[in-house]
Amino acid sequence: MQIGVDFGGTKIEAAALAPDGGVLTRLREPNPGAYEAALETVARLIARVEAETGGIGSIGVGIPGSPSPRTGRIRNANSTYLNGRPFGADLEARLGRPVRLANDANCLALSEAADGAGAGARGVLAVILGTGCGAGLVVDGRLVEGAHGVAAELGHIPLPWPAPDEAPGPACWCGLNGCLETWISGTGLQRDHAAVTGQALAAPDIVAAAAAGETDAAASLARYVDRLGRALAMAVNLVDPDVIVLGGGMSNAAAIYPALPPVIARHVFADAWDAPVVPARWGDSSGVRGAAWLWPR
Repeated sequence: MQIGVDFGGTKIEAAALAPDGGVLTRLREPNPGAYEAALETVARLIARVEAETGGIGSIGVGIPGSPSPRTGRIRNANSTYLNGRPFGADLEARLGRPVRLANDANCLALSEAADGAGAGARGVLAVILGTGCGAGLVVDGRLVEGAHGVAAELGHIPLPWPAPDEAPGPACWCGLNGCLETWISGTGLQRDHAAVTGQALAAPDIVAAAAAGETDAAASLARYVDRLGRALAMAVNLVDPDVIVLGGGMSNAAAIYPALPPVIARHVFADAWDAPVVPARWGDSSGVRGAAWLWPR
């Protein structure tokens, strides 16, 4: 049995998977938003999962940010109370056994490459478009994490090919301006729509209004697609994946899928580009599945 934990901004979810990928049980609790309380929530969820299944499992955890390969401490997490903390070591001390940690976008990529929308593809780029933005890359079934553990860190690259009114871009929580996270996350869509129209709408409401033909919402979604397409084209020019898988709340916006390929193709440095851009097969379950698969089956 393999246990995966998805450490989200608002909820923490744990699931136990059988060797064939079947879900044995799945539980979630609100994320308390503080370090010690969050550690206890993860430990409690794992205990509940093992009590329900009657077994002991390996444990993988997907987190915002990532552990430094040099110190083991978390960095780059938009749940900023994790930053600088030895989350993996602290969790191992509470549980009394090994824990594997990975960035949540890496977990999405691993899940979708293993048995999801990227199954059978050699190169899978997976991008989370939620409260924040992150990406993970799997090649030949293995995560590409890089020498410093920041490979495919798409969210904190500047928006490529910016128009004059897009530079220097919004301030990002990381201390820089114009990071892709401020443009192509669901939060980025909300921010842009409010800045242009003065309307404070949640991203799903903007998408719904655009589908209903509301002019301002349609224009906001069109700007979003253009920026996301440019971002993905930059990633294609770097790693040229066989398939691009989208996760997070914005991946549920069906209208973006037919609109993205021409934008991407226009910016790809090649004579042709036709890799599919598809939603994650496992949707909200990809995080826990990928975390579980951090241990070999």
